[in-house]
Amino acid sequence: MRVTALVLAGSRGAADPVALHAGVAHKALAPVAGIPMLQRVLDALGASSSVMRIVVQTNEPAIVAGLPKLQRAVAEGLIEILPTAASPAQSVSAAIGRLDFPLLVTTADHALLTPQMVDDFCARVPSVDIAVALAEASTVLAKYPGALRTFYKLGGKRYSGCNLFALMTPRARQAIDFWVRLEQHRKSPWRLIAAIGVRPLLLYLTGRLDLAKAMAELSRIVGVHGEAVVMPQAEAPIDVDKPEDLVLAEQILAARS
Repeated sequence: MRVTALVLAGSRGAADPVALHAGVAHKALAPVAGIPMLQRVLDALGASSSVMRIVVQTNEPAIVAGLPKLQRAVAEGLIEILPTAASPAQSVSAAIGRLDFPLLVTTADHALLTPQMVDDFCARVPSVDIAVALAEASTVLAKYPGALRTFYKLGGKRYSGCNLFALMTPRARQAIDFWVRLEQHRKSPWRLIAAIGVRPLLLYLTGRLDLAKAMAELSRIVGVHGEAVVMPQAEAPIDVDKPEDLVLAEQILAARS
């Protein structure tokens, strides 16, 4: 599978804890083991045999100006820049109309992304409208017991998101539109419940919702065929969202070197 890769590089402003900790104007510019995290993501995508086109979505001129390698790639037409919208979901929604399918979506803070991880995910995406990468807590914590991740319990296992999504067909737009609606309702629990439905919430609260059932329920609610790809790499769900994540990522990269 050959994909267009979309990298979300929006900003939470000057108060972003990672940017403050690293002393940079934008989180994406925070160095991880000496290399800005966005550049690490772009290097991984560029070395992947699955990626044929790379697009960075940002409204921050400082990002391009702060990364000479990216600046050259943009000037040479090797990497494109698209503007962000008001939120991650709205940004992806805006980008879909301008990019080709299949579309791989990831984030600028995925500092531990590797070409092998990208190729592994792309190779294992089934015939669906949309796929999401997850990692089991047991995989992550066996290698990095101190990793601070958000895990969701589904059946007898716990999973964390890996910031890797494959939008395979134009029908995937329905899933993004659903994501936009959820973002709009995030401060209204009852509207969230109305959007998701009572049945999947009850299954989740009573422990009867495993991963397969969860994906089936979401597919039914959204009206698309979605599946999860469980990644074997313990690093897959470790993004840099907090200063503690930055420390862990640098430790992992030092050990990898």
